[in-house]
Amino acid sequence: LSSAPTPVDRAPPHRAAQRSSRPPPLLVRMRGFVLAVVAGLRALPALAEVESVLGNSLGSCSQPGTAMTGFTRDGHCRDVGDDDAGSHHICIQMKSDFCKVTGQPNWCQQEMPCMGQEGLCPIGNWCVCQWAFARYITMAGGCDSIVDVVCDATNMAAFRAYEQSDVPEHKEALACIKRRCNIASA
Repeated sequence: LSSAPTPVDRAPPHRAAQRSSRPPPLLVRMRGFVLAVVAGLRALPALAEVESVLGNSLGSCSQPGTAMTGFTRDGHCRDVGDDDAGSHHICIQMKSDFCKVTGQPNWCQQEMPCMGQEGLCPIGNWCVCQWAFARYITMAGGCDSIVDVVCDATNMAAFRAYEQSDVPEHKEALACIKRRCNIASA
C-alpha cells in the first residue's frame, strides 16, 4: 500500500527547496519595517547639529506635563530629511485661537501624548509650520497680536527660509522672530 503524496511530495524538488529556504512573509515584512525605522533614526540629525535662532543647540519645545510636539514627536522643532513638508520649525506658546486664525481644524485644544509621563496632556508649547506662523501673524493683526515665540526651541532653518523668501508675509514673520528673539538685523 502506498500512502497519498503530501503537498511537498507533489511539488517539484526545486519548489520544495525554495519554500523551505524562504522566511515566513510576516518576518520579511517585520524585517523591512525594522530597516525603515533604523534608516529613519540614522537620518535624524543629532540635536547638537540643529541650531536654534539664537545660535545654540536647539532646545526642547515640549515641557514636562504638556503634550509632546515636533514633527518626529520628540519634543523638538526639527525634521527628518524632506518628510516634513510643512517645516514644523517654529516653537510658540500655543493659544486656543491658533487653529481658527490659521484656517486649520481645531486640534489646538485637544490633549495628546505627554512628555515625560503616561497619558494625555494639554498642548503647551508647539512646533508650528512656517506657513502657519506667517499666516498667524498676518491674520492676527501683526507680531504684537500673537503669542510668545520660544526662541531657544525655534529652528534656525525657519529663519534661513524666511530670509531667502521674497514673500511679504515671510518677511513679516522674519521680522517678528528677530524682534521677539532680540536678534539684531544684519
